Amino acid sequence: MEDILAAQMASRADDAGITFAAFTATPKPKTMELFGTRPDPSRPASRDNLPAPFHVYSMRQAIEERFILDVLQNYTTYKLAFKLAQTIERNGAGRRSPDGTSPAASALPLTGAPAASALPLTEITECEVERSAAMKGIMGWVRLHPYNISQKVEIVVEHFRQHVAPLLNGTAKAMVVVGSRLEAVRWKMAIDKYIKNRGYTMRTLVAFSGEVPDKESGPDPFSEHSKELNPNLRGRDIREAFKGDEYRILLVANKFQTGFDQPLLCGMYVDKRLAGIQAVQTLSRLNRAYPGKDTTYVLDFVNNAEDVLAAFKTYHTTAELEDVTDPNLVYNLRAKLDAAGHYDDFEVDRVVAVELKPNAKQSELAAAVAPVVDRLHRKYKAAQTALKLANEKKDKPAAETAQNQLNALLLFQRDMGAFRRLYTYLSQIFDYGNTAIEKRSIFYKHVLRLLDFGRERTGIDLSKVVLTHHNLKSQGKCPMPLGEGENSRLEPITEAGRGSVQEKQKAYLSDVIKRVNELFEGDLTEQDKLVYVNNVIKGKLLESETLKQQATNNTKEQFANSPDLKAEILNAVMSALEAHTTMSTQALNSEAIREGLKNVLLGPALLYEALRA
Repeated sequence: MEDILAAQMASRADDAGITFAAFTATPKPKTMELFGTRPDPSRPASRDNLPAPFHVYSMRQAIEERFILDVLQNYTTYKLAFKLAQTIERNGAGRRSPDGTSPAASALPLTGAPAASALPLTEITECEVERSAAMKGIMGWVRLHPYNISQKVEIVVEHFRQHVAPLLNGTAKAMVVVGSRLEAVRWKMAIDKYIKNRGYTMRTLVAFSGEVPDKESGPDPFSEHSKELNPNLRGRDIREAFKGDEYRILLVANKFQTGFDQPLLCGMYVDKRLAGIQAVQTLSRLNRAYPGKDTTYVLDFVNNAEDVLAAFKTYHTTAELEDVTDPNLVYNLRAKLDAAGHYDDFEVDRVVAVELKPNAKQSELAAAVAPVVDRLHRKYKAAQTALKLANEKKDKPAAETAQNQLNALLLFQRDMGAFRRLYTYLSQIFDYGNTAIEKRSIFYKHVLRLLDFGRERTGIDLSKVVLTHHNLKSQGKCPMPLGEGENSRLEPITEAGRGSVQEKQKAYLSDVIKRVNELFEGDLTEQDKLVYVNNVIKGKLLESETLKQQATNNTKEQFANSPDLKAEILNAVMSALEAHTTMSTQALNSEAIREGLKNVLLGPALLYEALRA
């Protein structure tokens, strides 16, 4: 067994007589280390013997020779400001401050909000939540909020019609990049609705892998072939369908951000965090040359222009390594995993022996690895049970102990995965000459395949959170000088499996909301209050018996076209003139604004549903 493993390790790292050729515009550090040419081939890669490309046709040269376009020439960012509130308890239950006031009440009222538009009070009890999970959940909630999406959709469609659609004799296309499959579903429905309501003729496609459930949009899971999303696709490949004249805008979620070649793309709208190489690869979907194509546009709702520019500058001339990966990282991670005490050398050897056995049966392999996997599962379930009992008894020390045990097992699982990835990569460069390392890679592979804990997710109840203010403001065109300043270098892997068990920070949901408001408050004004629509205008419309009767007896589409609805909205705006002078004056002077109010009322504000109730 030892001889076989040693031979495998030596042959994997020995590249004598083999020529590797890799062609890429955006090499990763791993690519450079694996395929790069060392200045001194007789010595291993090191800080003073860094692997480098054997030939370079740079981004700068390709742009200068007009083989590709500079996609940063018209790059515009947007800044999102918003404020949230949480409906609070009336009966005094739950957490209270030393002065006897409710923290939710003291932390969350709208700054400068008139008393008439105060949020309704309901009875809830504040509870502690895990801070980072709550922050992530709240930001996801904001991203999916219908009003947030509707504002971005309007910007995207109108910018496309004005600036992108006329390009290339009216054949130019655009891509919208969103952060998740669920966002893709919501965006697709919102953008199609906006286009239909405006009477525009353009069509859109959405692309993502697999299926995503979204009970708010429909009872069945959605896929890119769902009739609700791409009704006219009819089994066609999306790449092929998007080539023709039928579709102008393609929405994508983790798909077509690399390797997608569509030269008619002239516009991109980004609502997803992009970092480093991902930013370069995604935005470069626009860089394909085409007869008459000399202009591209990028509107970015999320990312920082300086970060995107730095990412592009890394690849503008020649991508260079800062250093090489330390092969000793594998030994450090092996020591950490061994020290966890979840297996011994005998169990490792037992699994490897079956792996190397000719004609071994799957049942033999399962029997070899089962004792370790079963042991880990029992430990995890025991910690789960202990945590549940401790929470029921409100025993905080016991709960912390049980939670730490769960975290330690999850960390062990992640470290095994980190070892596998790191060793698979480095073993192609270095011959470690230590079969114990090779054995553990084989052992961890089979253990990881059978572990199924850590997949459960604890959700945060955001049902009492409301969006009260929202403002999306263009920061203007950003100067993106690729040829100026220093270029950053590619960083090698500097650590793996460095995580440790840490107690998760707890906080009250109201405190988390307050922190989010501080981060995103920005320059919010009275005009940015959704309360004007949700409470003031909607409240007056709910008093109309005529609208109640029409909503009960007609479909939503029929109700939306009711002349009485337009008249009642105008009356509501006039009634609110004294308390909300600025917003009401604008609405009275603009049919477009009143139409926008109607769309918000029938959409996020759920006026139709409230009248029928």
